[in-house]
Amino acid sequence: MTERTERRRTILGIGAGNAMEWFDWNVYATFSAFFAPQFFAGDDTGTALLKTLAVFAVGFVARPFGGFLFGWIADRRGRKLSMALCVATAAVGSLVIGLVPTHAVIGIAAPVVLVLARLAQGLAHGGELPAAQTYLAEMAPPARRGLWSSLIYFSGTAGILVGTVLGAVLSSVLTREEMAAYGWRVPFVLGGLFGLYALVMRLRMRESDTYAREEEARAATPGRPSLWRQVLARPKALARVVFLTSGLTVVYYVWSVAAPAYAITARGVDPAAALWAGAGALAVFMVLLPLWGAASDRFGRRRTLLVPGAVLVLALFPLDAMIHDGPTLFVAMTVALALIGAGCAVGPALYAEMFPTGVRAAGLGVPYSIAVALFGGTAPYLQTLFAEIGRPGLFLGYAIVLLLVSGLTVYLLPETRGIDLATAGRDGAEPAAHATTPPVR
Repeated sequence: MTERTERRRTILGIGAGNAMEWFDWNVYATFSAFFAPQFFAGDDTGTALLKTLAVFAVGFVARPFGGFLFGWIADRRGRKLSMALCVATAAVGSLVIGLVPTHAVIGIAAPVVLVLARLAQGLAHGGELPAAQTYLAEMAPPARRGLWSSLIYFSGTAGILVGTVLGAVLSSVLTREEMAAYGWRVPFVLGGLFGLYALVMRLRMRESDTYAREEEARAATPGRPSLWRQVLARPKALARVVFLTSGLTVVYYVWSVAAPAYAITARGVDPAAALWAGAGALAVFMVLLPLWGAASDRFGRRRTLLVPGAVLVLALFPLDAMIHDGPTLFVAMTVALALIGAGCAVGPALYAEMFPTGVRAAGLGVPYSIAVALFGGTAPYLQTLFAEIGRPGLFLGYAIVLLLVSGLTVYLLPETRGIDLATAGRDGAEPAAHATTPPVR
Protein backbone atom coordinates (compact mmCIF):
# COMPACT_ATOMS: atom_id res chain seq x y z
CA MET A 1 0.00 0.00 0.00
CA THR A 2 1.39 3.41 -0.96
CA GLU A 3 1.90 6.12 1.63
CA ARG A 4 -0.75 8.28 -0.06
CA THR A 5 -3.32 5.47 0.04
CA GLU A 6 -2.53 4.80 3.69
CA ARG A 7 -2.88 8.48 4.52
CA ARG A 8 -6.24 8.60 2.70
CA ARG A 9 -7.57 5.60 4.60
CA THR A 10 -6.44 7.05 7.90
CA ILE A 11 -8.11 10.40 7.22
CA LEU A 12 -11.34 8.85 5.90
CA GLY A 13 -11.56 6.24 8.64
CA ILE A 14 -10.92 8.67 11.47
CA GLY A 15 -12.85 11.51 9.86
CA ALA A 16 -15.98 9.60 8.87
CA GLY A 17 -16.31 7.78 12.18
CA ASN A 18 -15.58 10.82 14.29
CA ALA A 19 -17.97 13.01 12.27
CA MET A 20 -20.74 10.44 12.67
CA GLU A 21 -20.20 10.14 16.42
CA TRP A 22 -20.22 13.92 16.92
CA PHE A 23 -23.27 14.23 14.67
CA ASP A 24 -25.15 11.63 16.73
CA TRP A 25 -23.97 13.06 20.03
CA ASN A 26 -24.78 16.70 19.38
CA VAL A 27 -27.98 16.67 17.32
CA TYR A 28 -29.62 15.79 20.63
CA ALA A 29 -28.83 19.27 21.96
CA THR A 30 -29.53 20.95 18.62
CA PHE A 31 -33.02 19.43 18.31
CA SER A 32 -33.84 19.35 22.03
CA ALA A 33 -36.17 22.34 21.83
CA PHE A 34 -38.33 20.44 19.30
CA PHE A 35 -38.64 16.97 20.83
CA ALA A 36 -38.60 17.80 24.57
CA PRO A 37 -42.44 17.93 24.85
CA GLN A 38 -42.69 14.54 23.09
CA PHE A 39 -40.90 12.77 25.94
CA PHE A 40 -41.95 14.88 28.92
CA ALA A 41 -45.63 15.52 28.29
CA GLY A 42 -47.58 17.76 30.66
CA ASP A 43 -44.66 20.10 31.41
CA ASP A 44 -44.34 23.66 30.17
CA THR A 45 -41.76 24.28 27.44
CA GLY A 46 -38.99 25.48 29.77
CA THR A 47 -39.39 22.57 32.22
CA ALA A 48 -39.52 19.97 29.43
CA LEU A 49 -36.36 21.42 27.90
CA LEU A 50 -34.58 21.33 31.26
CA LYS A 51 -35.50 17.65 31.69
CA THR A 52 -34.32 16.88 28.15
CA LEU A 53 -31.01 18.64 28.81
CA ALA A 54 -30.75 16.66 32.06
CA VAL A 55 -30.86 13.50 29.92
CA PHE A 56 -28.15 15.11 27.76
CA ALA A 57 -26.07 15.40 30.93
CA VAL A 58 -26.92 11.82 32.00
CA GLY A 59 -25.34 10.56 28.77
CA PHE A 60 -22.06 11.95 30.03
CA VAL A 61 -22.22 9.69 33.09
CA ALA A 62 -21.37 6.74 30.85
CA ARG A 63 -18.40 8.48 29.26
CA PRO A 64 -15.80 7.64 31.94
CA PHE A 65 -16.85 3.98 31.74
CA GLY A 66 -16.57 4.16 27.96
CA GLY A 67 -13.20 5.84 28.31
CA PHE A 68 -11.86 2.96 30.36
CA LEU A 69 -13.65 0.13 28.49
CA PHE A 70 -12.72 1.25 24.98
CA GLY A 71 -9.41 2.62 26.25
CA TRP A 72 -8.63 -0.86 27.61
CA ILE A 73 -9.56 -2.39 24.28
CA ALA A 74 -7.41 0.17 22.44
CA ASP A 75 -4.37 -0.41 24.68
CA ARG A 76 -4.74 -4.20 24.92
CA ARG A 77 -6.46 -5.29 21.70
CA GLY A 78 -5.69 -2.45 19.30
CA ARG A 79 -6.78 1.05 18.34
CA LYS A 80 -8.59 -0.19 15.22
CA LEU A 81 -10.89 -2.63 17.05
CA SER A 82 -11.75 -0.06 19.69
CA MET A 83 -12.70 2.58 17.14
CA ALA A 84 -14.86 0.12 15.16
CA LEU A 85 -16.80 -0.90 18.28
CA CYS A 86 -17.28 2.74 19.28
CA VAL A 87 -18.79 3.78 15.98
CA ALA A 88 -21.13 0.75 15.90
CA THR A 89 -22.41 1.41 19.44
CA ALA A 90 -23.04 5.09 18.71
CA ALA A 91 -24.97 4.24 15.53
CA VAL A 92 -27.28 1.85 17.38
CA GLY A 93 -28.00 4.46 20.06
CA SER A 94 -28.88 7.03 17.42
CA LEU A 95 -31.29 4.68 15.63
CA VAL A 96 -33.07 3.86 18.89
CA ILE A 97 -33.63 7.55 19.67
CA GLY A 98 -34.87 8.18 16.13
CA LEU A 99 -37.39 5.33 16.23
CA VAL A 100 -38.62 5.27 19.86
CA PRO A 101 -42.34 6.09 20.29
CA THR A 102 -43.23 9.22 22.25
CA HIS A 103 -44.69 9.60 25.74
CA ALA A 104 -48.19 9.79 24.26
CA VAL A 105 -47.77 6.26 22.85
CA ILE A 106 -45.78 4.28 25.43
CA GLY A 107 -45.92 6.55 28.49
CA ILE A 108 -43.03 6.56 30.96
CA ALA A 109 -41.16 4.00 28.82
CA ALA A 110 -40.38 6.76 26.30
CA PRO A 111 -38.04 8.80 28.53
CA VAL A 112 -36.60 5.54 29.95
CA VAL A 113 -35.62 4.33 26.48
CA LEU A 114 -34.29 7.81 25.71
CA VAL A 115 -32.02 7.64 28.77
CA LEU A 116 -30.77 4.12 27.89
CA ALA A 117 -30.00 5.10 24.30
CA ARG A 118 -28.22 8.21 25.51
CA LEU A 119 -26.15 6.11 27.93
CA ALA A 120 -25.12 3.85 25.03
CA GLN A 121 -24.05 6.89 23.04
CA GLY A 122 -22.17 8.20 26.07
CA LEU A 123 -20.34 4.88 26.42
CA ALA A 124 -19.30 5.02 22.77
CA HIS A 125 -18.38 8.69 22.78
CA GLY A 126 -16.32 8.22 25.93
CA GLY A 127 -14.16 5.74 24.04
CA GLU A 128 -14.17 7.40 20.62
CA LEU A 129 -12.17 10.52 21.37
CA PRO A 130 -9.26 8.93 23.28
CA ALA A 131 -8.97 6.03 20.85
CA ALA A 132 -9.20 8.23 17.75
CA GLN A 133 -6.90 10.92 19.18
CA THR A 134 -4.34 8.29 20.14
CA TYR A 135 -4.45 6.57 16.75
CA LEU A 136 -4.15 9.78 14.77
CA ALA A 137 -1.31 11.12 16.91
CA GLU A 138 0.59 7.86 16.49
CA MET A 139 0.10 7.85 12.72
CA ALA A 140 1.19 11.49 12.27
CA PRO A 141 4.76 12.64 11.49
CA PRO A 142 6.14 14.09 14.78
CA ALA A 143 6.84 17.50 13.25
CA ARG A 144 3.23 17.76 11.96
CA ARG A 145 1.38 16.08 14.81
CA GLY A 146 -0.47 19.26 15.76
CA LEU A 147 -1.76 19.71 12.20
CA TRP A 148 -2.82 16.07 11.89
CA SER A 149 -4.48 16.08 15.31
CA SER A 150 -6.67 19.02 14.31
CA LEU A 151 -8.57 16.48 12.18
CA ILE A 152 -10.28 15.22 15.35
CA TYR A 153 -12.26 18.40 15.94
CA PHE A 154 -12.34 19.28 12.23
CA SER A 155 -14.23 16.07 11.44
CA GLY A 156 -16.22 16.29 14.67
CA THR A 157 -17.28 19.83 13.83
CA ALA A 158 -18.18 18.70 10.32
CA GLY A 159 -20.61 16.28 11.95
CA ILE A 160 -22.03 19.03 14.17
CA LEU A 161 -22.24 21.37 11.16
CA VAL A 162 -24.16 18.83 9.11
CA GLY A 163 -26.57 18.38 12.01
CA THR A 164 -26.99 22.14 12.43
CA VAL A 165 -27.54 22.71 8.70
CA LEU A 166 -30.02 19.84 8.63
CA GLY A 167 -31.84 21.46 11.54
CA ALA A 168 -31.87 24.81 9.77
CA VAL A 169 -33.22 23.27 6.56
CA LEU A 170 -35.89 21.24 8.34
CA SER A 171 -37.00 24.19 10.46
CA SER A 172 -37.20 26.31 7.31
CA VAL A 173 -39.40 23.89 5.33
CA LEU A 174 -41.43 22.44 8.22
CA THR A 175 -43.63 24.22 10.71
CA ARG A 176 -42.73 24.11 14.41
CA GLU A 177 -45.56 21.62 14.93
CA GLU A 178 -44.22 19.36 12.17
CA MET A 179 -40.71 19.59 13.61
CA ALA A 180 -42.05 18.51 17.00
CA ALA A 181 -44.15 15.73 15.49
CA TYR A 182 -41.61 14.00 13.22
CA GLY A 183 -38.95 16.37 11.83
CA TRP A 184 -36.64 15.88 14.83
CA ARG A 185 -36.38 12.14 14.09
CA VAL A 186 -34.67 12.62 10.72
CA PRO A 187 -31.13 13.37 11.98
CA PHE A 188 -31.08 10.44 14.41
CA VAL A 189 -32.12 7.92 11.75
CA LEU A 190 -29.63 9.35 9.24
CA GLY A 191 -26.88 9.24 11.86
CA GLY A 192 -27.50 5.56 12.51
CA LEU A 193 -27.40 4.71 8.81
CA PHE A 194 -24.25 6.76 8.21
CA GLY A 195 -22.64 4.76 11.01
CA LEU A 196 -22.60 1.69 8.75
CA TYR A 197 -20.41 3.52 6.23
CA ALA A 198 -18.08 4.73 8.98
CA LEU A 199 -17.80 1.20 10.35
CA VAL A 200 -16.71 -0.15 6.96
CA MET A 201 -14.10 2.61 6.63
CA ARG A 202 -12.63 1.82 10.04
CA LEU A 203 -12.44 -1.89 9.36
CA ARG A 204 -10.23 -1.09 6.34
CA MET A 205 -7.67 0.79 8.44
CA ARG A 206 -4.45 -0.79 9.72
CA GLU A 207 -3.06 -0.69 13.24
CA SER A 208 -0.65 2.14 14.12
CA ASP A 209 3.05 1.29 13.91
CA THR A 210 3.73 2.77 17.35
CA TYR A 211 1.19 0.43 18.96
CA ALA A 212 2.35 -2.58 16.90
CA ARG A 213 5.97 -2.10 18.00
CA GLU A 214 4.89 -1.74 21.62
CA GLU A 215 2.92 -4.98 21.41
CA GLU A 216 5.89 -6.83 19.92
CA ALA A 217 8.09 -5.65 22.76
CA ARG A 218 5.45 -6.61 25.33
CA ALA A 219 5.03 -10.10 23.87
CA ALA A 220 8.66 -10.81 24.70
CA THR A 221 8.18 -9.70 28.32
CA PRO A 222 6.24 -12.05 30.62
CA GLY A 223 3.99 -10.83 33.43
CA ARG A 224 1.99 -7.99 31.90
CA PRO A 225 0.94 -5.51 34.65
CA SER A 226 -2.66 -4.42 35.18
CA LEU A 227 -3.68 -1.57 32.88
CA TRP A 228 -5.71 0.06 35.66
CA ARG A 229 -2.69 -0.06 37.98
CA GLN A 230 -0.50 1.51 35.28
CA VAL A 231 -3.01 4.30 34.73
CA LEU A 232 -3.34 5.09 38.45
CA ALA A 233 0.45 5.17 38.77
CA ARG A 234 0.38 8.49 36.86
CA PRO A 235 -1.69 10.81 39.12
CA LYS A 236 0.08 13.96 37.91
CA ALA A 237 -0.74 13.28 34.25
CA LEU A 238 -4.33 12.31 35.14
CA ALA A 239 -4.84 15.54 37.08
CA ARG A 240 -3.39 17.56 34.21
CA VAL A 241 -5.92 16.06 31.80
CA VAL A 242 -8.83 16.94 34.12
CA PHE A 243 -7.64 20.52 34.70
CA LEU A 244 -6.84 21.09 31.01
CA THR A 245 -10.23 19.77 29.92
CA SER A 246 -12.48 21.45 32.49
CA GLY A 247 -12.51 24.97 31.07
CA LEU A 248 -12.31 24.03 27.40
CA THR A 249 -15.18 21.54 27.53
CA VAL A 250 -17.57 24.03 29.16
CA VAL A 251 -17.06 26.79 26.59
CA TYR A 252 -16.94 24.29 23.73
CA TYR A 253 -20.31 22.71 24.50
CA VAL A 254 -21.90 26.07 25.20
CA TRP A 255 -20.71 27.80 22.04
CA SER A 256 -20.47 25.01 19.47
CA VAL A 257 -23.43 22.82 20.45
CA ALA A 258 -25.95 24.54 22.71
CA ALA A 259 -25.72 28.17 21.57
CA PRO A 260 -28.51 28.01 18.94
CA ALA A 261 -30.92 26.22 21.32
CA TYR A 262 -30.03 28.70 24.08
CA ALA A 263 -30.63 31.64 21.75
CA ILE A 264 -34.01 30.21 20.76
CA THR A 265 -35.30 29.50 24.27
CA ALA A 266 -33.59 32.16 26.41
CA ARG A 267 -33.26 35.08 23.97
CA GLY A 268 -36.27 34.51 21.70
CA VAL A 269 -34.24 34.23 18.49
CA ASP A 270 -36.06 32.78 15.48
CA PRO A 271 -35.22 29.02 15.27
CA ALA A 272 -34.22 29.03 11.60
CA ALA A 273 -32.09 32.18 12.02
CA ALA A 274 -30.37 30.74 15.10
CA LEU A 275 -29.54 27.45 13.39
CA TRP A 276 -28.22 29.15 10.25
CA ALA A 277 -26.10 31.45 12.40
CA GLY A 278 -24.71 28.42 14.21
CA ALA A 279 -23.93 26.68 10.93
CA GLY A 280 -22.03 29.70 9.60
CA ALA A 281 -19.98 30.06 12.79
CA LEU A 282 -19.09 26.35 12.77
CA ALA A 283 -17.90 26.63 9.16
CA VAL A 284 -15.48 29.39 10.16
CA PHE A 285 -14.38 27.33 13.16
CA MET A 286 -13.52 24.38 10.91
CA VAL A 287 -11.37 26.53 8.64
CA LEU A 288 -9.34 27.81 11.59
CA LEU A 289 -8.65 24.43 13.22
CA PRO A 290 -5.83 23.30 10.87
CA LEU A 291 -4.25 26.76 11.20
CA TRP A 292 -4.16 26.44 14.99
CA GLY A 293 -2.74 22.92 14.69
CA ALA A 294 0.00 24.06 12.33
CA ALA A 295 0.76 27.01 14.62
CA SER A 296 1.34 24.64 17.53
CA ASP A 297 3.84 22.69 15.40
CA ARG A 298 5.66 25.91 14.61
CA PHE A 299 5.47 27.88 17.87
CA GLY A 300 4.80 25.18 20.46
CA ARG A 301 1.70 23.87 22.23
CA ARG A 302 1.84 26.25 25.20
CA ARG A 303 2.11 29.52 23.27
CA THR A 304 -0.68 28.48 20.93
CA LEU A 305 -3.00 27.78 23.87
CA LEU A 306 -2.24 30.59 26.31
CA VAL A 307 -2.87 33.69 24.17
CA PRO A 308 -6.36 32.83 22.77
CA GLY A 309 -7.33 31.42 26.18
CA ALA A 310 -6.58 34.74 27.86
CA VAL A 311 -8.55 36.68 25.24
CA LEU A 312 -11.53 34.33 25.65
CA VAL A 313 -11.65 34.98 29.40
CA LEU A 314 -11.95 38.72 28.73
CA ALA A 315 -14.51 38.28 25.94
CA LEU A 316 -17.10 35.91 27.46
CA PHE A 317 -19.36 38.54 29.07
CA PRO A 318 -19.42 40.87 26.01
CA LEU A 319 -20.06 37.97 23.64
CA ASP A 320 -22.98 36.67 25.67
CA ALA A 321 -24.52 40.14 25.97
CA MET A 322 -24.59 40.72 22.22
CA ILE A 323 -26.89 37.76 21.38
CA HIS A 324 -30.22 39.28 20.27
CA ASP A 325 -30.91 37.87 16.78
CA GLY A 326 -29.41 35.70 14.05
CA PRO A 327 -26.65 38.08 12.89
CA THR A 328 -25.45 38.93 16.41
CA LEU A 329 -25.50 35.24 17.34
CA PHE A 330 -23.33 34.50 14.30
CA VAL A 331 -20.77 37.15 15.28
CA ALA A 332 -20.66 36.04 18.92
CA MET A 333 -20.33 32.35 18.04
CA THR A 334 -17.67 33.04 15.41
CA VAL A 335 -15.46 35.05 17.77
CA ALA A 336 -15.90 32.56 20.63
CA LEU A 337 -15.22 29.53 18.45
CA ALA A 338 -12.21 31.15 16.80
CA LEU A 339 -10.61 31.41 20.25
CA ILE A 340 -11.84 28.00 21.45
CA GLY A 341 -10.42 26.47 18.26
CA ALA A 342 -6.86 26.68 19.59
CA GLY A 343 -7.61 24.26 22.42
CA CYS A 344 -9.64 21.94 20.20
CA ALA A 345 -6.93 21.73 17.53
CA VAL A 346 -3.94 21.37 19.85
CA GLY A 347 -5.54 19.28 22.62
CA PRO A 348 -5.45 15.86 20.91
CA ALA A 349 -1.71 16.11 20.22
CA LEU A 350 -0.96 17.51 23.68
CA TYR A 351 -2.89 14.75 25.45
CA ALA A 352 -1.20 12.00 23.43
CA GLU A 353 2.23 13.44 24.27
CA MET A 354 1.52 13.09 28.01
CA PHE A 355 1.28 9.27 28.20
CA PRO A 356 3.37 6.25 27.17
CA THR A 357 2.06 4.00 24.38
CA GLY A 358 0.90 1.14 26.61
CA VAL A 359 -1.59 3.28 28.55
CA ARG A 360 -2.12 6.19 26.16
CA ALA A 361 -5.77 5.57 25.27
CA ALA A 362 -6.98 4.56 28.75
CA GLY A 363 -4.76 7.10 30.53
CA LEU A 364 -6.31 9.86 28.46
CA GLY A 365 -9.80 8.37 28.18
CA VAL A 366 -10.71 8.04 31.85
CA PRO A 367 -9.78 11.50 33.21
CA TYR A 368 -10.85 13.21 29.99
CA SER A 369 -14.29 11.56 30.10
CA ILE A 370 -14.69 12.37 33.80
CA ALA A 371 -13.89 16.04 33.16
CA VAL A 372 -16.23 16.24 30.16
CA ALA A 373 -19.00 14.50 32.13
CA LEU A 374 -18.65 16.81 35.14
CA PHE A 375 -18.19 20.09 33.28
CA GLY A 376 -19.12 19.75 29.60
CA GLY A 377 -22.17 17.55 30.04
CA THR A 378 -23.72 19.84 32.63
CA ALA A 379 -22.86 23.11 30.87
CA PRO A 380 -25.98 23.45 28.65
CA TYR A 381 -28.21 22.53 31.60
CA LEU A 382 -26.57 25.02 33.96
CA GLN A 383 -26.60 27.76 31.33
CA THR A 384 -30.32 27.25 30.71
CA LEU A 385 -31.08 26.96 34.44
CA PHE A 386 -29.33 30.23 35.33
CA ALA A 387 -31.07 31.95 32.41
CA GLU A 388 -34.45 30.64 33.66
CA ILE A 389 -33.87 32.19 37.10
CA GLY A 390 -32.57 35.44 35.60
CA ARG A 391 -28.90 35.05 36.64
CA PRO A 392 -26.96 34.25 33.44
CA GLY A 393 -23.88 36.05 34.78
CA LEU A 394 -23.36 33.33 37.39
CA PHE A 395 -22.81 30.76 34.68
CA LEU A 396 -20.36 33.01 32.83
CA GLY A 397 -18.37 33.52 36.03
CA TYR A 398 -18.28 29.77 36.53
CA ALA A 399 -16.92 29.27 32.99
CA ILE A 400 -14.24 31.94 33.50
CA VAL A 401 -12.99 30.29 36.70
CA LEU A 402 -12.62 26.95 34.91
CA LEU A 403 -10.84 28.61 31.98
CA LEU A 404 -8.35 30.14 34.42
CA VAL A 405 -7.71 26.69 35.92
CA SER A 406 -7.04 25.30 32.43
CA GLY A 407 -4.79 28.24 31.59
CA LEU A 408 -2.71 27.82 34.73
CA THR A 409 -2.30 24.12 33.93
CA VAL A 410 -1.05 24.95 30.43
CA TYR A 411 1.38 27.51 31.83
CA LEU A 412 2.91 24.91 34.16
CA LEU A 413 3.23 22.22 31.48
CA PRO A 414 6.55 21.35 29.83
CA GLU A 415 6.63 21.89 26.07
CA THR A 416 6.08 18.55 24.27
CA ARG A 417 5.86 19.62 20.64
CA GLY A 418 7.63 17.11 18.40
CA ILE A 419 8.30 14.57 21.16
CA ASP A 420 8.85 10.94 20.11
CA LEU A 421 5.66 9.10 21.13
CA ALA A 422 7.64 5.91 21.69
CA THR A 423 9.22 7.61 24.72
CA ALA A 424 6.42 10.05 25.64
CA GLY A 425 5.21 10.00 29.22
CA ARG A 426 8.47 8.63 30.57
CA ASP A 427 11.00 10.42 32.70
CA GLY A 428 13.57 12.25 30.63
CA ALA A 429 11.56 12.12 27.41
CA GLU A 430 12.58 14.91 25.02
CA PRO A 431 11.12 16.38 21.84
CA ALA A 432 12.13 14.59 18.65
CA ALA A 433 15.34 15.72 17.03
CA HIS A 434 13.58 16.43 13.73
CA ALA A 435 11.08 18.88 15.17
CA THR A 436 10.99 22.06 13.14
CA THR A 437 11.93 24.52 15.89
CA PRO A 438 13.48 24.41 19.37
CA PRO A 439 11.00 23.55 22.16
CA VAL A 440 9.41 26.38 24.12
CA ARG A 441 9.45 26.37 27.94
